[in-house]
Amino acid sequence: MSSIIIIVLMIAFMYFFMIRPQQKQRKEHQSMVNHLKKGDQVVMISRLHGVIDEINTTDQTVTIDCEGVYLTFDLSAIARVIPSKTQAAEAQPASQAAASEESASEASDAPASEAAPASESAEAADDQKPAESDSADADK
Repeated sequence: MSSIIIIVLMIAFMYFFMIRPQQKQRKEHQSMVNHLKKGDQVVMISRLHGVIDEINTTDQTVTIDCEGVYLTFDLSAIARVIPSKTQAAEAQPASQAAASEESASEASDAPASEAAPASESAEAADDQKPAESDSADADK
């Protein structure tokens, strides 16, 4: 009876740590391939960078423009899509807005007595800089 339990546990272990993650990765890759369009910048599994010129869904191939050289690959050879500058610009303001909201809420939560020492230490650091430059001038 215990040997059957061990076998079942091994199968469950293999499923949750090997088979299931591979299936998830395969679905993510298929979704990425389905959303490809002409002009997307891609990186191939051979680490070749290029821009998609043509997608042939019947043959499951893609033609990549690599600085004037056109190469044809299987769709499965695409490792990842490099986000375009417009997509990165759209994602960046959203992340910056979230960060500024967090910093604003942290600043409003902090009491005024905690903010004063930070400004005093900044002023003290500013006072030390001219003294250091004066000693550097004296050395010259």
